[in-house]
Amino acid sequence: MTLVAFGINHKTAPVDIREKVSFAPERIPLALKDLTSSSGIHEAAILSTCNRTEVYCGMHEFNENGIVEWISEYHKLPSSKVKPYSYTHPNQNAVRHMLRVASGLDSLVLGEPQILGQMKVAFSAANEAGTTGKILNRLFQHTFKSAKQVRTDTAIGSSPVSVAFSAVSLAKQFFGELSSSTVMLIGAGETVELTARHLHEQGIGRMIVANRTIEKAHKLTEEFGGYAIALTEISDHLAEADIIISSTASPIPILGKGAVESALKVRKHKPMFMVDIAVPRDIEPEVDDLDDVYLYTVDDLQEVIDEGMKSRQDAAKQAEEIIDSQVIHFMEWVNAQDSVSTIRAFRANAERTQAEMLQKSKRMLTAGEDPAHILDVLAHQLTNKLIHEPCSQLRSAGNKERAVLLDATRTLFKL
Repeated sequence: MTLVAFGINHKTAPVDIREKVSFAPERIPLALKDLTSSSGIHEAAILSTCNRTEVYCGMHEFNENGIVEWISEYHKLPSSKVKPYSYTHPNQNAVRHMLRVASGLDSLVLGEPQILGQMKVAFSAANEAGTTGKILNRLFQHTFKSAKQVRTDTAIGSSPVSVAFSAVSLAKQFFGELSSSTVMLIGAGETVELTARHLHEQGIGRMIVANRTIEKAHKLTEEFGGYAIALTEISDHLAEADIIISSTASPIPILGKGAVESALKVRKHKPMFMVDIAVPRDIEPEVDDLDDVYLYTVDDLQEVIDEGMKSRQDAAKQAEEIIDSQVIHFMEWVNAQDSVSTIRAFRANAERTQAEMLQKSKRMLTAGEDPAHILDVLAHQLTNKLIHEPCSQLRSAGNKERAVLLDATRTLFKL
């Protein structure tokens, strides 16, 4: 069996190609069954995210074109729209690729943690669809274990490398645990959505989302909890917020010094942590002059991001070493499975020969022939039967100068 990782990702294809080959979650079970029933693939899983679509599979015989043709046919695309943007990794390179993906080493943002969860969802879907077997089950579990080791033994995910992640990381450094804190998010765009996701993962206590279009704010709060307000209601709720993170497209500041001063009085000067991600700024610069307010701008975060990226790049080198080691461990297990099947086939062949010779000897005994003669015949013919094909192959190897086979035979039989 050949292990294969086939895919298209953010490095190899533009978004208009990636979206054409993506799989909606609800379509993946049927797609997997179609894949494993029609293309010489007996185990398969599909990972489909905004940045990549990958097929991990076990094939009876390696056939890259078979996977390309299946994806092209499934998505009703010409293969010329798939193959030039794709990559294929067989066997140990497939294992290495999966481990790197799960560890965040192949992500758009180095070391991002979401991909591991997405891989777990992909495995669960394939497992429920019945398209994984002994090899892929073991490979996915090995992948998850290896990714956990990378996270534990390196700093690959500990340093912020995005604006949203940096803002949340700074808030966590400031407050420690966030479970007793209230955050006010101003805006409802992509950056605020990502910030909300990070805060939710960090167990934020309460979340208030303020936006010009309150329907968009409601959409965020439905996913992550909390409640939505209009921008005009910010002053009414500002005193509730320990953390304020703002990112809108407003041409003028949304939050002024006066409003913050009033909120501080209500809070009895309990500190407020603010991050202004917007350009132009959403929070008046004079707010930074207030006691008990800690205001960071996008420029402050950039320093954190640059430091974080350097830290992650250093950690990635350590992660690659861990992955190299784990690839070797998994391939040793795969090769052991191959040896087991070879041993079984070798033993079965010997037992068939034994049964054939024993049956012949019993017929000779029934015919009344001399038992001593029968034993001589049995020993002679059994030996000839067992060594005939190996000897034939060794003579051929000698004639073709296949020294490796000859050396292996000497080792195998201690000659």
